[in-house]
Amino acid sequence: MEGKGCLGSFFQRCKPYIAMISLQFGYAGMNIITKVSLNRGMSHYVLVVYRHAFATAVIAPFALVLERKVRPKITLPIFLQLFVLGLLGPVIDQNFYYAGLKFTSPTFSCAMSNMLPAMTFVMAVLCRMEKLDMKKFRCQAKVVGTVVTVAGAMLMTLYKGPIVEMVWSKYVHPHNSNAAENSGSSDKDWVKGSILLIIATFAWASFFILQAITMRRYQAHLSLTSIVCFLGTLQSIAVTFVMEHRPSAWTIGWDMNLLAAAYAGIVSSSIAYYVQGLVMQKRGPVFVTAFSPLMMIIVAIMGSFILAEKIFLGGVIGAVLIVAGLYSVLWGKYKEFKEKEAETIPEAIKGAGENGGMKTVMEETEEDNDIEMQKSQANKLSTPAVAVQSVEAPKA
Repeated sequence: MEGKGCLGSFFQRCKPYIAMISLQFGYAGMNIITKVSLNRGMSHYVLVVYRHAFATAVIAPFALVLERKVRPKITLPIFLQLFVLGLLGPVIDQNFYYAGLKFTSPTFSCAMSNMLPAMTFVMAVLCRMEKLDMKKFRCQAKVVGTVVTVAGAMLMTLYKGPIVEMVWSKYVHPHNSNAAENSGSSDKDWVKGSILLIIATFAWASFFILQAITMRRYQAHLSLTSIVCFLGTLQSIAVTFVMEHRPSAWTIGWDMNLLAAAYAGIVSSSIAYYVQGLVMQKRGPVFVTAFSPLMMIIVAIMGSFILAEKIFLGGVIGAVLIVAGLYSVLWGKYKEFKEKEAETIPEAIKGAGENGGMKTVMEETEEDNDIEMQKSQANKLSTPAVAVQSVEAPKA
């Protein structure tokens, strides 16, 4: 039994880490599939609409059935927060990210999105969701880890170095898409694309902060996710009508475009929003966003497998820095979590000690209730005895 208890406790501690690492694999797969779909001419405005329509259709039935009794009422302040969440995540972040992707390259876009942990950490400190005491070593580890993570992401972009030959590279045939990207990269507006990507990353960090605030007042996670996806769908439709004037852009068949919309909606929107909310409620937004740099490493490895993309020495060194920075941030968050647990347990023990007399009173009350129940049962079996007792009671 002790072994099972230790194993169960270990699994409970590992669940947030397993959930976030699994989500990064899901995001990486979305980037690969979405890249292929956009290269085939699909409008990213239409992709965002279909993505959140799929997400709403998948998660809304679960919210209606599982949370029908615990769903709180939506007041005007909560609705405004949900509306802004739909605007920040589905509309601003994704549309600006795809637009920046057109002006730059997938590698640069993915590297720029790795500024998310740094932006989220700064915003969490400003919103007093994270306490920053530089005298403590765990706070220094979080700050240094964030800086090292961003440095590693920038190194993967700015420095290539020699090509690193992988074992599987010999068995994968290269595609012509890389050559087309390299030939047209000189014509891309990198400054404009960088600004768009920075705005997208800022919107995504703001989404995490506002989601953490909203979940304190609206604790029905499935309902919150489905409402955000539904509002994001409506807002994306309005944006698409303004920006996309080709009726043919809405056409979608049984092809890669449908797969990209369905995969992104089910995995990267509905499941991701829900799982991130659960983890965020326990560990905070900084913990959730600290795993985002792993996506770039996963994309690089999957890209070398699927798309025969080349891996350079700068990417390998940057990946090492990202992992080191990620470990430093997670170590600081783990120490902070253990300190909070250590502060909570003595207070609970102290409270139990101060109310020690209550336990005796409660036990006595339960015993008295048992005696009264036994008397009532005996009285039901012998009604004349009750009458005698009721008559003789005044004489006493």
